[in-house]
Amino acid sequence: MLIGVVGKPNVGKSTFFKALTLADVYIANYPFATIKPNSGVAYVKVESIDREFNVVSTPRFGFNKGNYRFVPVQMMDVAGLVPGAHEGKGMGNQFLDDLRQADAFIHIIDASGSTTIGGEPVPPGSHDPCDDVRFLEEELNIWYFQILKKGWERFAKIATMEHENAVKAISKQFTGLGATEDDFKQIIEGLKLNDVPLASWSDDNLSRLASTLRKKTKPMIIAANKADVPNAAENIRRLSEKFSEYIIVPCSAESELALKEADAKGLISYVPGEADFSIADESKLSDRQRNALSFIRENMLRKFGSTGVQQAINDAVFRLLKYVAIFPGGVHKLEDSEGRILPDCFLMPPGSTSLDFAFRIHTDLGNNFITAINVRTKRPVGKDYLLKNRDVIEIITSK
Repeated sequence: MLIGVVGKPNVGKSTFFKALTLADVYIANYPFATIKPNSGVAYVKVESIDREFNVVSTPRFGFNKGNYRFVPVQMMDVAGLVPGAHEGKGMGNQFLDDLRQADAFIHIIDASGSTTIGGEPVPPGSHDPCDDVRFLEEELNIWYFQILKKGWERFAKIATMEHENAVKAISKQFTGLGATEDDFKQIIEGLKLNDVPLASWSDDNLSRLASTLRKKTKPMIIAANKADVPNAAENIRRLSEKFSEYIIVPCSAESELALKEADAKGLISYVPGEADFSIADESKLSDRQRNALSFIRENMLRKFGSTGVQQAINDAVFRLLKYVAIFPGGVHKLEDSEGRILPDCFLMPPGSTSLDFAFRIHTDLGNNFITAINVRTKRPVGKDYLLKNRDVIEIITSK
């Protein structure tokens, strides 16, 4: 799974990315500070199962903090996109193409309205953040349209001559866009194009297909950054009204980064995504640090319940993509061969079964699968059992 961080320049994308990953990225207050895509690992927050089994787990990947397991997710932050990116403006199509492999996007916008559509700084409230949502939708839709349009006439003519129906022809031609044949079937039927010969499709037909396909294969949430700026709350309210189809998360990347860095230095104790933190030793804080922490507590944590950064990645994985976190374990043994307790936690796509999980762990487990056991209930669940979030599953094989 790969989550792409997108948006126009200078809205805090790199700060957001660093706050999630603590990666060493270049952060600057001018457009196109990010020239090459940054890659890193963020962590989704999963309620721990340790207390249920009276153990202290030892993650092989990720970590425990508080009563939570933090599970790694691959992230990518690309250069800011501006209107006309599909024509090569700004950093152009190079960075649109960098996003092909992403499973979902987190669109970072400046909720304070203090950056123009091109990413130039202006006084807070001078720009309408709603325009940023519209322009990015348009750029991504045109990007998809261009992918579909390339070589369309030749492809449509051949498919028509060979009497292939639209669903099968398009699903074969555009599998690289991440849609299944069933996805294409639903989209084409929804657009009432299943009985229209491909050679007769207009650019408008292709444009509607591109838009629907983009929403299906590149779903997106909105992280309304700089939510701690005074006028941001009203902008966030309007965003929620105008774009009710989106998950919109108020956030402050700078606040999250400050809290994580203070926690790493032992100045505070902070669990990412929580509504508060505790100060480890007041005497170690300077007046500047104390004031900054007080500002974050009052303007983000108490106002919105968190800095929003952890919520954004969790919402992208669990609400938008509907993945589930699954732990391998045994009814009689929760340790692996090296003595690590519940060392693994896998993120599985929606609709995954226990057999899918067996193959995810190791091909041999899938090939030699006999049954699976729900470790909590100690009951067999079989190969077709649909996995539920935080399940603990044991795989029984013939070898």
